[in-house]
Amino acid sequence: MVIQTDQAPDARQLAIITAQLGRAPRGIEAVAAVDGEGTPLVLRMAPIVDGKPFPTLYWLCSEHLKIEISRIEAQGVIKRLEARLQQDADFLAAYHASHRDYVATRWRCMSASQHRDIERLGYEDVLRERGIGGIANWDQVRCLHTQYAHHLCGHNVIGQWLDAEFQVANCLP
Repeated sequence: MVIQTDQAPDARQLAIITAQLGRAPRGIEAVAAVDGEGTPLVLRMAPIVDGKPFPTLYWLCSEHLKIEISRIEAQGVIKRLEARLQQDADFLAAYHASHRDYVATRWRCMSASQHRDIERLGYEDVLRERGIGGIANWDQVRCLHTQYAHHLCGHNVIGQWLDAEFQVANCLP
């Protein structure tokens, strides 16, 4: 079971995230999705980390999901998806809508202070034009992990397809 949340991680969750990442986390603004036991699945990241744009709004941190999606990626699914994007105008339009949702959500989640910092640092265009996972070409798929993280927290047609084709969500304990 996936539960959307948008809350700062508690001490237990921070310990889990540290174990999941294998290092102390940086740039986490919130836990965006958890399983039924409150274990973090997706993190919502700050737009600027260490003075640079962070390309990923949603970071998939669940070991179960990362392993499952890596297995799917190894089957060449990204090439299949990109071929479908070239051949299926409706799928491409839905994918572009997913990118627009991602960018809009990133801007909605930013504080006024973050907006000012982004303008001051000259990163406004980058954060308005880069889509899911920081990708510039919205007709390509860079990483299924970022697509699926967005799917669990927003509207993502690739993530929906992954669930329909591979039942990814079923890998959660």
